[in-house]
Amino acid sequence: MSNKPYRLAVSNQKGGVGKSTVALNIAGALGERGQNVLLVDLDPQGYLTSGVRLDDEYTAPSPNLNDALKAPGEHAVGDLVVAHEEFDVLPANIDMFSLEQELVSGMRGRERLSMLLEDVTGYDFLVVDCPPSLGLLTDNALLACENVLIPAEAEDTSIRAVELLFKQIDSLEDNFGASIQEEALVVSNVDYPLDGEQQGMLEWFEDTFSDRIPVFEIRSRAVIKRAFNAGHSIFGHDEECDQADELLRIADYFIEEQS
Repeated sequence: MSNKPYRLAVSNQKGGVGKSTVALNIAGALGERGQNVLLVDLDPQGYLTSGVRLDDEYTAPSPNLNDALKAPGEHAVGDLVVAHEEFDVLPANIDMFSLEQELVSGMRGRERLSMLLEDVTGYDFLVVDCPPSLGLLTDNALLACENVLIPAEAEDTSIRAVELLFKQIDSLEDNFGASIQEEALVVSNVDYPLDGEQQGMLEWFEDTFSDRIPVFEIRSRAVIKRAFNAGHSIFGHDEECDQADELLRIADYFIEEQS
C-alpha cells in the first residue's frame, strides 16, 4: 500500500447530476477491488453523509470536519473518520454551511483540505465528494486532490457546467501553480431508449472528451437508488445490478492510474 493515497475529487458545479451517488459507488467499486478507501463528504448539505446513514455525525458537536477545516493543524483526520462496512467515511457537518465565509477571510482559504490531508496514510484512495458549486470548498478539493472525475447528465445544460469547471481549474492552476488533471467523465442516469437530447449529448461527450479522457456511462437503475437509500453502494447491497461491471471498469481505470 502506498503511503500517499491517490486523491480523487468528484466535481460538477451543477446539482442533480448524481455526483454523490457516483462518488459512493466508485468508492464501493474500489473497495470491491480490494482497495482501502476513505470517502470524504465536503458538501455542507451532507447528502452523501446521510446516504451512508451517518445522520448523527452530520449534526454532531465538535470536533468535526468543520472544525478541522478551520484549524487543520489542530485536528487529525483519524479522529474524525467513521468506519463503514465498505470503506471509511469522513462525514460532512451541518456547521460547514458557514465555512465559506471563514475560508474567504482566513489565510490559505483554498488550501485547508490540502493541509488536513497532508499526513493521511493507510489508504489506497481518497474520494472527495464536492459541493454542487464552484466555491471555496470545491477549490479546496481540486487543489488537494489534483485529480478530477466529472459526473454529468446527458442534457444540454451539462455543456455549460463542464465548461465552467474547466475554467475554474485553469484559474486555480494559474494562481496556485497546481497541475489539476481531468481524469475521466461519467455520464450518469442515462435512460434507454435514448431521446434526441440524450443521444446528442452522449455523442458530444464522446466527440469532445474521448481523445483526452475516458467517458463512462452509468444507466439509470432503481437498484442504484435503493442501495443509496439503504446506506451503501451497489456492491454492499443485496440486489444485483447490471451497472456493476461499468463501475468496476471505472475502478480498474483509477487503480491503473494509481500504479
